[in-house]
Amino acid sequence: MQQIINFIIRNKTFLLFLLLFSISILFTIQSHSYHKSKFINSANFLTGGVYNSINNIHEYLNLKTQNQILSEENNRLKALLYNSKKQKDSTFLDSLSFETVYKFTSANVIKNSYSATDNILLLNKGTKAHLKQDLGVVSSKGIVGIIDRVNKNYATALSILNTTSKISAQLKKTNHFGTLTWNGKNPSLTQLLDIPKIAPVAKGDTIITSGRSSIFPKGIPVGVIDNFKLDAAENYYEINIRLFNDMTNLEHVYIIENTNKTEISNLLNSSKNE
Repeated sequence: MQQIINFIIRNKTFLLFLLLFSISILFTIQSHSYHKSKFINSANFLTGGVYNSINNIHEYLNLKTQNQILSEENNRLKALLYNSKKQKDSTFLDSLSFETVYKFTSANVIKNSYSATDNILLLNKGTKAHLKQDLGVVSSKGIVGIIDRVNKNYATALSILNTTSKISAQLKKTNHFGTLTWNGKNPSLTQLLDIPKIAPVAKGDTIITSGRSSIFPKGIPVGVIDNFKLDAAENYYEINIRLFNDMTNLEHVYIIENTNKTEISNLLNSSKNE
């Protein structure tokens, strides 16, 4: 202890300089948006490199599990493709015959938080892979989150386990839709609000994305109803959704880009300004 005290006394001038220098840099970053943006991008780049290295080791040790997940997804896609070709119902619409609206980019989750209230994901793709803000993130089992920040090689995404996340979702068996959010408690359960009490709600019903935004297409799986009750005014249901995704064990994800998003946004903005 005495040696530490002697060291501080001998180098007090230099240590004071470092302290003041650090404080000045902090104030500069906080008070200038340009410096703050550069600092965040640099921090993402440095931490992204570290987490990427750790993730490479984890991927190697977890190859068997991930190969099983990929195999299940390939089987599901083959089944969907086969059924679309064999479907004879005249009311059936083959989605493969429509103009491609959504582009998909694969990525890996190299950092995942799920124990806080405002959880984020760090992905190993960035602007170099044409990622940008407000793109949807999904996995083979369902919805994951929305891209929030992007730099050249990495991106962060707001997890659906983030109390600021608001996503439009609906009952699969009807067109009754509401807002998917999270109360910050159980990482296996999210909440679906604003479903009117006239809706035929039952435990075990499937919840999907509603397609009422330009981020997610309609029909992406979310989860199933675990339990529900009416709100205090008894006008709307408060529904707990058990997620299809295990949000504590994410590896491979897909980023969805709606190629018509800019056109839709411009139209909506012009309508608001009239």
